[in-house]
Amino acid sequence: MNRFARAFQRLQQDGACGLFPYLMAGFPDVATSQALADAALEAGADGFEIGVPFSDPLADGATLQRVNSRALEGGATLDTALDLGRFIRQRSPDTPVALMSYYNPLRQLGDERAAAALATADVDAAIVADLPVEESGELHAALGAMGLGLIPLVAPTSPAERIRAMAALEPLWIYCVALVGVTGARQDLSETLGVFLDQVRAVSAAPLVVGFGISQPDHVQRVARLGAAGVIVASALADLIERADDPVAAASTYLREMKEAASAVTP
Repeated sequence: MNRFARAFQRLQQDGACGLFPYLMAGFPDVATSQALADAALEAGADGFEIGVPFSDPLADGATLQRVNSRALEGGATLDTALDLGRFIRQRSPDTPVALMSYYNPLRQLGDERAAAALATADVDAAIVADLPVEESGELHAALGAMGLGLIPLVAPTSPAERIRAMAALEPLWIYCVALVGVTGARQDLSETLGVFLDQVRAVSAAPLVVGFGISQPDHVQRVARLGAAGVIVASALADLIERADDPVAAASTYLREMKEAASAVTP
């Protein structure tokens, strides 16, 4: 059973919502990104989304655009992200890791070589933000041959037929975009998020993980009460890392608060 499947099974048994921090590989530098991974594990992270730095991150807002640029300026590449995945695997054999990349870095390798590289790094899945489901067949097959998953992103604007096409891939989980727009911390969640999750749930039994805009413990609780299996915390965490004098300590405190909220779900 894939590590993500085991993690969601455990979370369901515990009545908890999973916490999946996003870390950009090589941000603010390689050593600190590794220390942040350690801090996240100690804070109780249930898994990770590891970002591959890219020059044109179309789905990302201002914060993650800066994070991508800074990682690239420091020399980070796809290999840096794979190394961070290996680092996490050495620290925690059972914690699932998804690599988040735009398609170009993977396409340069070729689908089969990219899937082999992910498998060698012992990560569990790939998220490819700019790869439409209609064009994902070859990468999906290559990853599947290695026992890895391709995680689809579903937005509130996704047509019903596209959601059904994503569900037909029988994904390990579905990344549900909580808002219309790019990534970035928000003060509030969409009032229609529950309706959106119900629409996805109606066509797929896969765990639903909500990202884009999750920034506060209250957000985690509210998303959990809507039946989501997990949350991804990205821009808010990156903002904190970027401005803190001690980014590792600040991230540790923040993630502990978010994990507490995820573990204390109330009906």
